[in-house]
Amino acid sequence: MHVQEWLETVPAVAVYALVGLVIGLESLGIPLPGEIILVSSALLASQHGDIDPLVLGVCATAGAIIGDSIGYAIGRKGGRPLLAWLGAKFPRHFGEGHIATAERSFQKWGMWAVFFGRFVALLRIFAGPLAGVLRMPYWKFLTANVLGGILWAGGTTAVIYYVGIVAESWLKRFSWLGLVLAVLIGVTSVLVLKRKANKAAPAPVTAGD
Repeated sequence: MHVQEWLETVPAVAVYALVGLVIGLESLGIPLPGEIILVSSALLASQHGDIDPLVLGVCATAGAIIGDSIGYAIGRKGGRPLLAWLGAKFPRHFGEGHIATAERSFQKWGMWAVFFGRFVALLRIFAGPLAGVLRMPYWKFLTANVLGGILWAGGTTAVIYYVGIVAESWLKRFSWLGLVLAVLIGVTSVLVLKRKANKAAPAPVTAGD
């Protein structure tokens, strides 16, 4: 069953909780499809009035900020042994090559690595724990974490929600032409934002490179 089809079967409160939980767990270092859940939920909100996009965005933002903060605390306490353990458990995400690339990003960009890391799939997973391991001052981490969480979670929710609204309206008026144009506008907006983020944070390399 597709993610959005499954979300349609659960109450709105459960959708809010699920979005916050999945994004929170992803942010603290557990590889989960947080972005897929968020996008699917925002599209669902545009089609069903019982899901409030504002509440959805707040839950997603809270999950992102709290999850990253917990990841930071775990990384600060666990140190290098934590990275070794994560590498053994999730080699595709926490391999030596990935960690080395992320460390270079942190050394070069500092707070911006945390901020823009929210828009890069791999960095989003372990920006919090790695910032803690590298002992980034918490006030710097928190500032970048809050701003990045608001822009990524709130921005993604808003863009996808309004694209869904426009797509549905245009679909009724202009059939498939309106739908295609609306989707292209939304996808272009997301890609432009991600392109800027990828330029600011070096792209991760595959393990072994």
